[in-house]
Amino acid sequence: MSIIPLLLPLVQLRNESIRCWSNIPFITMPLSRAHGKSFAHRSELKHAKRIVVKLGSAVVTRGDECGLALGRLASIVEQVSMLQNQGREMMIVTSGAVAFGKQRLRHEILLSQSVRQALHSGQSQLKDMAVPVLEARACAAAGQSGLMALYEAMFTQYSICAAQILVTNLDFHDEQKRRNLNGTLHELLRMNIVPIINTNDAVVPPPEPNSDLQGVNVISVKDNDSLAARLAVEMKTDLLIVLSDVEGLFDSPPGSDDAKLIDIFYPGDQQSVTFGTKSRVGMGGMEAKVKAALWALQGGTSVVIANGTHPKISGHVITDIVEGKKVGTFFSEVKPAGPTVEQQGEMARAGGRTLAALQPEQRADIIYRLADLLTDQREEIILANKKDLEEAENKGRLALPLLKRLSLSTSKLNSLAIGLRQIAASSQDSVGRVIRRTRIAKDLDLEQVTVPIGVLLVIFESRPDCLPQVSALAIASGNGLLLKGGKEAAHSNQILHHLTQEALSIHGVKDAVQLVNTREEVEDLCRLDKLIDLIIPRGSSQLVRNIQKAAKGIPVMGHSEGICHVYVDTDASVEKVTRIIRDSKCEYPAACNALETLLIHRDLLRTPLFDQIIDMLRVEQVKIHAGPKFASYLTFSPSEVKSLRTEYGDLECCIEVVDSVQEAIEHIHKYGSSHTDVIITENEKTAEFFLQHVDSACVFWNASTRFSDGYRFGLGAEVGISTSRIHARGPVGIEGLLTTKWLLRGDNHVVSDFSEHGSMKYLHESLPLPQRNTN
Repeated sequence: MSIIPLLLPLVQLRNESIRCWSNIPFITMPLSRAHGKSFAHRSELKHAKRIVVKLGSAVVTRGDECGLALGRLASIVEQVSMLQNQGREMMIVTSGAVAFGKQRLRHEILLSQSVRQALHSGQSQLKDMAVPVLEARACAAAGQSGLMALYEAMFTQYSICAAQILVTNLDFHDEQKRRNLNGTLHELLRMNIVPIINTNDAVVPPPEPNSDLQGVNVISVKDNDSLAARLAVEMKTDLLIVLSDVEGLFDSPPGSDDAKLIDIFYPGDQQSVTFGTKSRVGMGGMEAKVKAALWALQGGTSVVIANGTHPKISGHVITDIVEGKKVGTFFSEVKPAGPTVEQQGEMARAGGRTLAALQPEQRADIIYRLADLLTDQREEIILANKKDLEEAENKGRLALPLLKRLSLSTSKLNSLAIGLRQIAASSQDSVGRVIRRTRIAKDLDLEQVTVPIGVLLVIFESRPDCLPQVSALAIASGNGLLLKGGKEAAHSNQILHHLTQEALSIHGVKDAVQLVNTREEVEDLCRLDKLIDLIIPRGSSQLVRNIQKAAKGIPVMGHSEGICHVYVDTDASVEKVTRIIRDSKCEYPAACNALETLLIHRDLLRTPLFDQIIDMLRVEQVKIHAGPKFASYLTFSPSEVKSLRTEYGDLECCIEVVDSVQEAIEHIHKYGSSHTDVIITENEKTAEFFLQHVDSACVFWNASTRFSDGYRFGLGAEVGISTSRIHARGPVGIEGLLTTKWLLRGDNHVVSDFSEHGSMKYLHESLPLPQRNTN
């Protein structure tokens, strides 16, 4: 990347206002941009129409700095083409001419030397040849045409035309040339052509490194960062994407121990940043990029600095940014009143560690206090909930089952309070409980004790009663907690979180539970692997699947679907069958533990019991879908099911016929989701066979699927129901939110003492556990 210093005439400086942020000075350029307003939040970037993508030298060149990174370049062209074909106006400010030219010239020089050497010595030993240092302007002259030809060939694959524009400092000195440049760019954009802009490196004067960082109050076009910023502002661009070889702006040099990526950077925050060295190639550096970004931002253009070289993200970094995803550093002039989600994560971790260090009685006090507040403040809670219900009904966005989930009542709050008191009572001996003691050797004792997982992220839809339940479980287990509720329950969640923090305040741990109110998308939260230890989604199967897909390096506890079965055996009791099926399907059809597929033994077809089942489902207005085998038995059957792996979440279910309990089990394993499955029979041997062989989180005999619930299991509440086979499974209460650590207490012990010729021997004796607190 070349440097083109530009010192604006003094007469121009007198007519322009100079601003200075920290140690990075810049000048406000005269703009014709009418609105001059950048986007305030990432989510608004999807509305950007005119976009400049600046490709740094490290992005387009190979690691040996000689030649282009063709794979990365092809991916960038593909993303730019995708956005261009969406109707956006794309411009590229590119480096790479010098590197491409260096590759070509080195090849020519080596070829020429090899010929001369062969003529003189008859040998061709290329490895011994010394390649002279190549002058950058000559390399640029040799590489520019090839670079442009490469861009043209790549864009042609997407039926897009590209055009080359080379600029120098004179193009910005001369007002007529500036107008010509502006007019050319506008005409190209009007014709749906992608302008590819670069400094004319072949004719530029010698560089003056860092001139604009040593007191010259201009945004000098000395590199492609400043060129991109100036073009972005003069072209009234909505978004400038600066791609480099680092993830974005860090508060200290990337790679240092405490370096943290800055998600959003605000004007005036420079004092909190320590800049490192420059890029491995090019003349820019992060300090120059920040200066250019702030200058563009003040001119009304939003800016994102991101990594264009990371193999895992570079293939979609541009489109991710435009979609508003949390990639790189976003520059914004609008600073939110509250903390960022990153700050909330750090607060939750610090608060959680303090919470875990409290006495068990103190954590129980907090939960008891929260239970009291739910009943004492029920009028305020119900009033806030009423606002949510009215807004949801007015917008008409929620189906009836979801409105039911959203609703809070006095009875619901009373049940919540009872559940919380159960959690408080059972939490007395959760954190720090010794589950194994071993005497390794004389005076060397080992303990395995329970500890919190760390910071939990719980994402839930519609159900505000989830907030105090999950908060109580996190408090009891000593975990920090981030809560992300649905917009439809905003008022309810706000007051319930306020009451939770009021309860936490009695022991000074208010920050342990945080409600995310910022506009972060769920997918962005799933990227915070350095802040979050476990994600627990509570909502629709689609929400859970999306989170499982989006989570990068963070474990997800939950179930993507609740395809629950009830198998009616030949020995089933007539009195029990309809009661259990009605409760399983009709009591709360939107629940994940509701019946979705009813399996009936073939011998029960055309019997009074079968007729009773069908009549009951019709009375309850349950729509029936026939499985393939069931449909084959009927002359006039209900609509045949499209898939046996369907979670209806409503008054619908599938009926299928099986020939035996073994076939029922095989059907459950093939089409179920390992959630909850039930057998109805009076044959104990058949029941036990079913209980032992069905591989689901919950397997019941003669009981409704709806019992699969933390409160009904006596856990007080649940953070969710897990169908995974690692860690917790089924309804997850306090125990599922704990992990363990090992404590070893010795007295000058070293491993060498236990070697073949050492003085000590391993004992590995199991020791009795301390008495548990059963109060």
